[in-house]
Amino acid sequence: MASPRHSHSSVGPQSRDSSSSRFSGGIKPGGGGGPRKMSSHDDRKGGRSKNDKAWKECATIEEEGLLEDEREEKGLPRRCYCLAFLLGFVILFSFFALILWGASRSQMPEITMKSIRLENFIIQAGTDASLVPTDMATLNSTVRFSFRNTGTFFGVHVSATPFVLSYDQLTLAGGDMNNFYQSRKSQRNVEVVVLGKKVPLYGGGPSLASSPGKPSSVATIPLSLSFMVKSRAYVLGKLVKPKFEIGVQCNVVMNPAKLNARVPLKNSCQYY
Repeated sequence: MASPRHSHSSVGPQSRDSSSSRFSGGIKPGGGGGPRKMSSHDDRKGGRSKNDKAWKECATIEEEGLLEDEREEKGLPRRCYCLAFLLGFVILFSFFALILWGASRSQMPEITMKSIRLENFIIQAGTDASLVPTDMATLNSTVRFSFRNTGTFFGVHVSATPFVLSYDQLTLAGGDMNNFYQSRKSQRNVEVVVLGKKVPLYGGGPSLASSPGKPSSVATIPLSLSFMVKSRAYVLGKLVKPKFEIGVQCNVVMNPAKLNARVPLKNSCQYY
């Protein structure tokens, strides 16, 4: 009975030694079974690192592609916004200019005829430029009227057609007005000299005949005064520039016995 215990005790340390030697051999890097286990682990680790690197590269490429797509998608709306802004600005500016044009057209200048002064009127015998004998008429007069600019936010540049003073259809005198500028909400009095010197009558005015070198002896002579006043306003530079035209036609009754006196024209004119 003691012998088996002895043999059991002798076997136990050897078994422990062998088992410990096996475990220690598995832990040592230089053991027989160790390299095979480390190589498989390293292979898995190396494959995983390669896969991670490839995945990162793919993710980077995809992110760059997404960024480029986003840039392209963002670039198109910006151009559309610019075009829409430009088109909206043109529409608003045109609408604003149209409003200014309509508002300015309703503020037409006003003309009020005041008087005409006939200073001299003589009919005498003479010859025209081709030496044809005929009666010659000389007439000096001054026309006076007022011009008022009713515009509240613009001034006007004013000009006029020649002033014509005629008898029947025969022009006896003419004159030109000096151009001027009239500021907003203001007015001025304008005088224009209408002069006719040695105008040949050619028998067109037998009723105007008088003694040579003397004023006409006719009691009254009906004359006609006509002209047109033109004015232009530059409301928005040269983009909005309304134009106004006012025609004037006046009936003038001249009395050769009462020259150098003002003849009122307030109720003797028509405007068109």
